[in-house]
Amino acid sequence: MNGRTLEVVRAIGERRPRIAVVGDLMLDVWSYGVAGRLAREAPAPVVEVRERRHAPGGAGNTAMNLAALGADVVCFGIVGTDPAAGTLLECLREAGVDTSGVIEHPDAHTPVKHRIVCDEQVLLRLDEAPSELPVDAIDRMLEAANACDADAFVVGDYGSSAMEAAAERLWPGMSDGRRTSNGRRTGRRAAARSGVRPLVVVDAHDLRRWRGIRPDIATPNAAEAAALLSASLPDGADRASFFNERSRALLERSGAREVVVTLDRDGAVLLGEGPHRTHAHRVSEKNASGAGDTFVAVLAAACACGAPIADAMDAAQTAADVVVHKPDTAVCTLDELVARADGAHGVTLAADELARRIRGHRERGDRVVFTNGCFDVLHRGHTTYLRQAKELGDVLVVAVNADETVRRLKGPGRPVNRSHDRADVIAALECVDYVTVFAEPTPVELIAALQPDVYVKGGDYTAEMLEETTVVESYGGEVVFADYVPDHSTSGIVERIRSGVVS
Repeated sequence: MNGRTLEVVRAIGERRPRIAVVGDLMLDVWSYGVAGRLAREAPAPVVEVRERRHAPGGAGNTAMNLAALGADVVCFGIVGTDPAAGTLLECLREAGVDTSGVIEHPDAHTPVKHRIVCDEQVLLRLDEAPSELPVDAIDRMLEAANACDADAFVVGDYGSSAMEAAAERLWPGMSDGRRTSNGRRTGRRAAARSGVRPLVVVDAHDLRRWRGIRPDIATPNAAEAAALLSASLPDGADRASFFNERSRALLERSGAREVVVTLDRDGAVLLGEGPHRTHAHRVSEKNASGAGDTFVAVLAAACACGAPIADAMDAAQTAADVVVHKPDTAVCTLDELVARADGAHGVTLAADELARRIRGHRERGDRVVFTNGCFDVLHRGHTTYLRQAKELGDVLVVAVNADETVRRLKGPGRPVNRSHDRADVIAALECVDYVTVFAEPTPVELIAALQPDVYVKGGDYTAEMLEETTVVESYGGEVVFADYVPDHSTSGIVERIRSGVVS
């Protein structure tokens, strides 16, 4: 990770930039249930819904991410007066987003994306068709947006008629204005007087209609960038190289000073003054909802604070890597981003800070998985069992035995690696979210304090062998044993090294 990422992230928290989000607001609904039978009238699964969660989607998710970073956020958009609008606005306001620029109109309809999830897999997504937005609502929204003073404007254009009008009428006469720098706050009216304009970041399905305002940064995904080129991505292509080779055309057709193409599992690539490339930590696509909004939010906030765009991209990628480990339409908080930037990948924490983080995950409804071990010389048995552990929940905590405990357990020649080295190696694994080091003979006290939903041990143990079993079962937790991988043990590896036997 770039060493400047932590500095960039902390600057966002210290400067708290004012950022206006103008875009298409929608409500994301996630319904979780079980499907144990087919309907009698059709070969379709019958889903018994056990839980339902709501979150702002579209430009609303961008605003939520900006607020979670500590930015001063004002949102501009159009919603109906329906129940979905009420839920959406309540979520935004609870997060600290200023919704005074959101127009509620009785003739508008609030778009809803509804996902049905069974066994952690999205079974179906229902998108309500967008409606034509009232002209008077569009006029009121654009008038308010044009009067707003901010360090940066972020456009979230998902194709509505409001955004089509915005592309023509936002910041009139300012297409050739100079951009602010170093976090200077300048709104459209102030810009007309000073000859500068705020930073403009456009995240749009169709960038062609925003070409006239000459955005500072455009952030298409791979499909949107390919559409802008009227091209198809060749099968198996290096997508970053594909767009780098066509950077001049993308810049010209978007009208942007710089283009950042987000490539989901392959990171992102900067076209323009760069090039610059980020790399994502890959996870299942089922966890990737909203990560692009997180990326755009951090990119805009960092650039609004004066960060070079390459450093802002690194911070944005770090935030996206946090979000893809979360269920639903999620955000990356400033604390989470600082912690991830401060630790190379996973986060090694003291017990009290770990407990605070776990409380936050519980409030969001995350399922917490806990395991422990020496992890002296990491091998395939360890990584197999840790991946299996992560599949049992949303957050994986690994407790590493302190050096003195390892000596008592394994003998005077162990550990081969010191505790901070072992913790750092475990923290670098994609499946691990948090790491802590404990000095007690067993993690009983730590388990009692954290109360994880699932306690996992390797397949060479049984419940009767573990003192931890009683504690876990006392608060209703579950003890699970991962598959045992034969012929893979640290002691065996150390012995082969010492004897000079290579296998």
